[in-house]
Amino acid sequence: MNNHLKPDGYKGLKALFFNGTLKPSPQLSNTDGLIQISRDIMEKQGVSTKVVRTVDHDIASGVYPDMREHGWTTDEWPEIYPDVRDADIVVVAGPIWLGDNSSQTKKLIERLYAHSGELNSNGQWAFYPKVGGCLITGNEDGIKHCSMNVLYSLQHIGFTIPPQSDAGWIGPVGPGPSYLDEGSGGPESDFTNRNATFMTWNLLHMAKILRDAGGIPAYGNLPAEWKAGTRFDFENPEYR
Repeated sequence: MNNHLKPDGYKGLKALFFNGTLKPSPQLSNTDGLIQISRDIMEKQGVSTKVVRTVDHDIASGVYPDMREHGWTTDEWPEIYPDVRDADIVVVAGPIWLGDNSSQTKKLIERLYAHSGELNSNGQWAFYPKVGGCLITGNEDGIKHCSMNVLYSLQHIGFTIPPQSDAGWIGPVGPGPSYLDEGSGGPESDFTNRNATFMTWNLLHMAKILRDAGGIPAYGNLPAEWKAGTRFDFENPEYR
């Protein structure tokens, strides 16, 4: 097999991008500019994509699937979550503020976490075998810090993280141009364009591998079986 040849078979995959900008539509979002690089590549392979700008929705804060059951009057997250449930690829994107992820990105991670105890059709945690990635924009330091936070959080709740599954663009530290500003150099950055492209293809490759394999093998990661006493070759040293 020649791994250098462009593969196919991605048609039918679904990718969902969350934009954690603080700017409501139709304001220009620099993060959308970076998202578009990845979307364009995916759609050329027959992958359906969707972007959710979380600030456009009345999403309650909290760590439960429906915060209306926990004191909130309104919560649009239950209407958004089916897109997550049906996606093969989820990319969390957003800006840097004060060296960290935006409040919208943090809220999203908390709402994803709310479903981490649910199970998929194989009896595994709900986010098996979804693939996760991360895109970050900003004009101050923090790309790697923000990406580490997002990617750790995604894998912790069950997402599969491929190699090099993040990309970002950063302008001069301190006040300066943003990604889509004229003369910023953002859209022309070879480093950013390369990393965004590599990330996108690695997300596609991993999603296809998991789809073709029927997901992550279920042996050794079934919560119900562990609760019932199955130990999947684990030996308690106290009983040796």
